[in-house]
Amino acid sequence: MRIGFIGAGSMGSLLMGAFIRSGALQPTQIVASSRTRSKLSALAERYPGLQLASSNRGAVMDSDFVVLCVKPMDYRRVIEEIASSLTPDQIVISITSPVKLSQLEELLPCKVAKIIPSVVNGVGSGATLFMWGSRLSAGDREELLRLFSSISRPIEIEEEEVRAASDLSSCGPAFLAYLLDDFILAAVSMGMDRQTATSLASEMMLGTARLLLEYPCTPAELQAKVTVPGGITEVALDVLRKSTRGAFMDVLNTTHEKFAEDLDRVEGSLFPRERT
Repeated sequence: MRIGFIGAGSMGSLLMGAFIRSGALQPTQIVASSRTRSKLSALAERYPGLQLASSNRGAVMDSDFVVLCVKPMDYRRVIEEIASSLTPDQIVISITSPVKLSQLEELLPCKVAKIIPSVVNGVGSGATLFMWGSRLSAGDREELLRLFSSISRPIEIEEEEVRAASDLSSCGPAFLAYLLDDFILAAVSMGMDRQTATSLASEMMLGTARLLLEYPCTPAELQAKVTVPGGITEVALDVLRKSTRGAFMDVLNTTHEKFAEDLDRVEGSLFPRERT
């Protein structure tokens, strides 16, 4: 298997590193291209044997999978560079949600899939969101699921669900890290050492996730397990509920509004003549 990565920014380099550390891929099975040569040089130094392409076309040639790790507004430029080099048997993987599968299939001669990763895939945790193009065979799907299972839990969704699903799996680490940092700062204000508070909070979050997934139990059931009627946790939870009621609905309304804007901008970028 040979995989080409176009783009070596934060997510591209994270995925390459995760696949290599998991043992799913050897560095020699990866070829990467990027407009920033320093990023490629750093990857090659970190993972000896990783191949560097001099162009995006070079990353496509002879690759079974091609992972597009570029910004949505850069897709048109990249597609124009690589489309003529792609064959019907190759699979292009998009990791950005505003670019639709139907758009990719209209512009590319190959098979396509949309797979949305998360920053926590870098440590072999979290989910990856899978959406399938119409040209993929059952064998293609199995191969992609097997590959990403090495660094995540693949979850198949409908493309219409991608925004809410991405809010949970991809944006969620930032949202929870914000809340956790606020929790830590509150503990520090009560006299606790910050490093100790951070360690306690991080271990708590890890253990909470494991309970939810491995026990298993629902978030409501977990609250009930910790809460004693009339006790400290119950009183504090009441304060927390009042302070945060509706907050995540506001968050998701905001992400959906921004996503609608991004969809329109990406469509205009990919099909400029149809928009005039």
